[in-house]
Amino acid sequence: MKTIITALSLLGLVANTAIAYPPAVGILGKAKSCTSCHVNNGPWVDESKTIIDILDKETMKSLRQSDGTFQLDVKRGQQKTVLTVIGRIKDDDTPAPYRNAWTYIDPTRIETNSISKFAPGWAVNLQMSCRVVGDKLPGFVQGTPYGEDAKITVLPMTVQPLDDARDAELQLQVMLTKGESVKGDPKKGMLGNYFERSVKVKVID
Repeated sequence: MKTIITALSLLGLVANTAIAYPPAVGILGKAKSCTSCHVNNGPWVDESKTIIDILDKETMKSLRQSDGTFQLDVKRGQQKTVLTVIGRIKDDDTPAPYRNAWTYIDPTRIETNSISKFAPGWAVNLQMSCRVVGDKLPGFVQGTPYGEDAKITVLPMTVQPLDDARDAELQLQVMLTKGESVKGDPKKGMLGNYFERSVKVKVID
């Protein structure tokens, strides 16, 4: 059963890699972050107006801890779906980004040749994506001035700790972007701001 789940997870990862440009480009190499290729030159530097959140899909509660990190507690063998929410608050005078890109990476796997840079032993169906801003998430205020009309992207990600999964600390690497990168020279043609968050995945036995 483990082999089947792992194979399906890898197939899902490959499919997502094919459509999830630009973060898929970096994950196939050994770049440590998005800024290895792209400039951090955009107008969205104000973190008080930037939304980076991870919600439990069932409860719609944020998984943010008091120290600003996120924590996903999952029973071994079971699946948990979270929502990655990225964007800017409703009351923001700066023109909204056009696309948000993100990827979850285990820093210890960046130098490896593995297709997946997620935590070892964890099955995942969508560890990265690049999505046009404009999603709606009714009721998403989370005690902040985000507002239901916040300029965001939202996508689910399902994770499952398999038999050999262990606790790990991931990086959630995020870029808010506008414009298009020039092929062959990704530092040209696109405005972007880079953000990073710590995400702990914990196995419950």
